[in-house]
Amino acid sequence: MSRTKSPFRNELHQVDFCVVGGGMAGLCAAVAAARHGARVALMQDRPVLGGNASSEVRMWVCGAHGRNLRETGLVEELMLENNYRNPDQVFSLWDSILYEQARFEPNLVLLLNCSCNAARMKGRRIASITGWQTTTQKWHTVEAPLFADCSGDSVLAPLTGADFRVGREARAEFGEDIEPEQADRFTMGMSCLIQMRESDRPQPFIPPAWANVYRSPADLPNRAMTIGGSGNFWWLELGGEQDSIHDTEEIRDELLKAAFGVWDYLKNRVNDPAAANWALDWVGFLPGKRESRRYLGAHIMTQNDVRAEGRFEDLVAYGGWSMDDHHPGGLRWPGVPTIFHPAPSPYGIPYRSLYSRNVPNLFFAGRNISVTHAALSSTRVMATCAVIGQAVGTAAALATREKCLPADLAGAGVRELQQTLLDDDCYLPWLRRDIPALAQRAALAAAAGDPAALRNGVDRPVGETGNDFVCALGGGWVEYRLPAPAAVDATRLVFDSNLNRNGTSCHHNILSSYPLKAPANGMPGTLVRAFRIEARTAEGGWHTVVRVTDNRRRLVKLPLDITTDALRLIPEALWDAAATEARLFAWDIA
Repeated sequence: MSRTKSPFRNELHQVDFCVVGGGMAGLCAAVAAARHGARVALMQDRPVLGGNASSEVRMWVCGAHGRNLRETGLVEELMLENNYRNPDQVFSLWDSILYEQARFEPNLVLLLNCSCNAARMKGRRIASITGWQTTTQKWHTVEAPLFADCSGDSVLAPLTGADFRVGREARAEFGEDIEPEQADRFTMGMSCLIQMRESDRPQPFIPPAWANVYRSPADLPNRAMTIGGSGNFWWLELGGEQDSIHDTEEIRDELLKAAFGVWDYLKNRVNDPAAANWALDWVGFLPGKRESRRYLGAHIMTQNDVRAEGRFEDLVAYGGWSMDDHHPGGLRWPGVPTIFHPAPSPYGIPYRSLYSRNVPNLFFAGRNISVTHAALSSTRVMATCAVIGQAVGTAAALATREKCLPADLAGAGVRELQQTLLDDDCYLPWLRRDIPALAQRAALAAAAGDPAALRNGVDRPVGETGNDFVCALGGGWVEYRLPAPAAVDATRLVFDSNLNRNGTSCHHNILSSYPLKAPANGMPGTLVRAFRIEARTAEGGWHTVVRVTDNRRRLVKLPLDITTDALRLIPEALWDAAATEARLFAWDIA
């Protein structure tokens, strides 16, 4: 039998770090690594980025509960840009912001519509992966010293032999009281979400013939079915008692029957005049998954680690969502669809749970990290996944620089990783950011008040003090005074983006119901919009070295490249035009 040459091209990419999966974790991992100097390839099997947060699924980005615990770093950068450019909360515009973040990042090659389906091993290490790109009918092979699986489903696990688990552990294995007596392969299910929109005229709905028929609340007990409310129908869930990967198409079919059936019930079987002008605006044909394969790393984080606040020496991320354990039966379960088991907020997540215990050059980030089912029920939410992803990408950049493997950073390298993350505005509970030597040796003064908090290494209002300095607009200033003229290469500032906007645990509050005249979701009024930095001249005067008039970031890093003996920061305006004072959390010079 003769063999013919494949008519399809194979494009080769040689990089330092390859990320598989472009959800919030994968996107943040790829961008963080690229910004820290690594050459990166990001392979995503969908046409858009964001995973469950994308227009294909439309789940909210949720994170840690509690005041001032909103996740920052890259995820906050994305959210603020979305507030600025997408005030009417359109999902396609959100997609474009995520796309832009990856597509135009130097050092990053973006491979969309490319499904990873092969890996070549060299000993126990991954040498390359290959994916098929449906749009170009082309194979893409990526060679790299380091890889990260952020695919959620852990697609590299069966391709590489990396150790993983599926399902719920037995209660006795780790002493987890929320686990079942016997281990099983049940998982949390997946959901097909729906969105609704209010019109100025009646909107009839004719259900498809194949939709489920629900005649009364008794057909779906314990499910909150209302039109125009704030819920997003997350309980339209199935699949936990099936194979959450291989049975996805069948599960999707059943979810669509349920989704259209629920809308039929709300529109046509409930005598609610308020429903008349509401239309079904969108139905998710791609299920949003909560759980499938979980990698096994150097440490398996458990329910008990979560409840003990995760005070690991190698913590590089944090969570704070409840242990939100959905029943595997989903809609087939008549009881409450989930149990919110208490969890502290925040709790630390260790670096040792983010790399494989048997494939030495494999990281992972997202809902597939090394945790038990019980711990996953908290760590799986997307804001938590995003900060885990940023930690993995930053670690990969450090490992690239040091030409080492993930486990090699687990000693002294973790401190540098932690400090790099803190410098990038990633909050790490109980840790303080190191202040640059130049800022430490300068005197810090202000027109009024004590600005000492600006260099205490805690860049948000947590703990016993606010960790902030309030500076009046229209005459207020804060100043670094050096003992002698010195070269100042850069400056770093952290402003107040209101970490409690949209509530205290939901970042991306794009709507599931769009009422007429819905309020816009604009920039937080507390954020500094305009500011300038002045340097003192040799003659004793002041001149402006940088001025920003349309700031949209909480963390601002700027090059300066000047020599001076004094620098002065002058906030000029907030996004709330009526504001009279600005709140600052950090100002560094280096």
